[in-house]
Amino acid sequence: MSSLIKILILENEVEANLLDEILKDKNIPHIIKSYHDLAYDGIFQTQKGWGHVEALDKYKKEILEIYNDIKQS
Repeated sequence: MSSLIKILILENEVEANLLDEILKDKNIPHIIKSYHDLAYDGIFQTQKGWGHVEALDKYKKEILEIYNDIKQS
């Protein structure tokens, strides 16, 4: 059975929302996890990035291509 892997680190919430919508439109199963922690008021987001995307390994290449297209536009 396949398990989810971390595909990439997201820089901000706008990027996360846009990627989430595109992946949903393409029916690519994924999870977007934010590094925001209320107890530390998001301090880890400045060090680690906004969050990350998890998905099955078989979708990694496609997700990275979509992400690169987002970054270039």
